[in-house]
Amino acid sequence: MDVTTEIRRGSARFLTRSPGMVTHHGFSFGEHYDPERLRFGPMVCHDDHHLGAGRGFETHRHSGLDIVTWVVEGRLAHRDSHGHDAVLSPGEVAVLAAGSGVEHAEHATPDGRARFVQVWLAADPERADAEPSYAVTPAPAAAPGTGLVELVSPQPGAVLSVARLGALETLTLPAAPLLHAYVVSGALTRSSLAEPLAAGDAFLFTDEPAHEVTAAVPTELLVWTFGG
Repeated sequence: MDVTTEIRRGSARFLTRSPGMVTHHGFSFGEHYDPERLRFGPMVCHDDHHLGAGRGFETHRHSGLDIVTWVVEGRLAHRDSHGHDAVLSPGEVAVLAAGSGVEHAEHATPDGRARFVQVWLAADPERADAEPSYAVTPAPAAAPGTGLVELVSPQPGAVLSVARLGALETLTLPAAPLLHAYVVSGALTRSSLAEPLAAGDAFLFTDEPAHEVTAAVPTELLVWTFGG
């Protein structure tokens, strides 16, 4: 691979609106198509969803994907055709391994709005026809000063971590064949990226060495590494 660093601004993400729902897409999705933004390693979808109270996605089908959900605000109800019924809150991460096929629905609970970041990973061909599964895992404590905290590894070589940085705190991101980092909230400045980043921005490293980033204000950062 060629060594590369790419910054993707939140303002350049594809936008889908419907009543009570707004989604910011990091990759080509549905009617939104860009041949340069189809996938990053196994990542084929990176969505930031904002739902009004009780709003969401009616029953629909997936197969051959590992779907990872991180709730930022509010609560998200999940129900699927294999009998899984759960309500996710901030501080929990859910993995739906769609395998041979599963139908599910997701909605903000009626008591308030919700925001969640969801990533779809193309499943390894050996697992694409497996029995679907669903698991919710409490996230380890992540707070200023604790650095990058691993949340879940939904498939071999794919790791999702979170960092919650205090103002002016510096974080060292690991070297990895592929690294995708998303600024959920806050802002980064004085980083080795040489450019400040705001909430909604992402940066993608390919075969880059370790990088340092510094938070300008309290910041939450979601980091995927692939192939490490």
